Amino acid sequence: MDEFRIGIALWDGVEELDFAGPYEVLTAWARGSERPVTVTAVARSTEPVTCSHGLRVIPDASFEELGHVDLFVNPGGRVDPLLGDDAYIGRLRAMADGGTLMTSVCNGALVLQKANLLDGRRAATHWGSYDRLEELGVTVDREARWVDEGMVVTSAGVSAGIDMALHLVARLDSEEMSAKVRRYIQYD
Repeated sequence: MDEFRIGIALWDGVEELDFAGPYEVLTAWARGSERPVTVTAVARSTEPVTCSHGLRVIPDASFEELGHVDLFVNPGGRVDPLLGDDAYIGRLRAMADGGTLMTSVCNGALVLQKANLLDGRRAATHWGSYDRLEELGVTVDREARWVDEGMVVTSAGVSAGIDMALHLVARLDSEEMSAKVRRYIQYD
């Protein structure tokens, strides 16, 4: 069985729970799955990253080391530096063009739209980004915890990223596995 590879983006200013919630769910899936699943925290380099609330984390790999991933998580936080980073935006487009399932948590949806990945799709985002994302031409579902539009899945803020990740486990594996992960992390 082929390995299923997941990348989760980190950068200075990333919101801690936006990446840590999905990371917890997806690594719990990896531990319990019969299918080989790897989760890689990825950044520009493997130097420590300072998150939005001051937590420092060390990425597993740089983007140059990452290779192909089947699923990519773009968390939220202080995303403005990413919006102005043409190389990062180009990398997102290339991943999407290569068949990677693209996801976002919170205002990470703004970054996906900068790469034109939400054109013609509904999306979820943090309530503080509804207007900004709509101004970019995206139909925002203001009631949704997450929105699955096929090859792009978006979620509302912080804890909604956990909901989205549990949905992804159900979609990519099974409802039973998602329930096992939910029980393991004691998430109602």
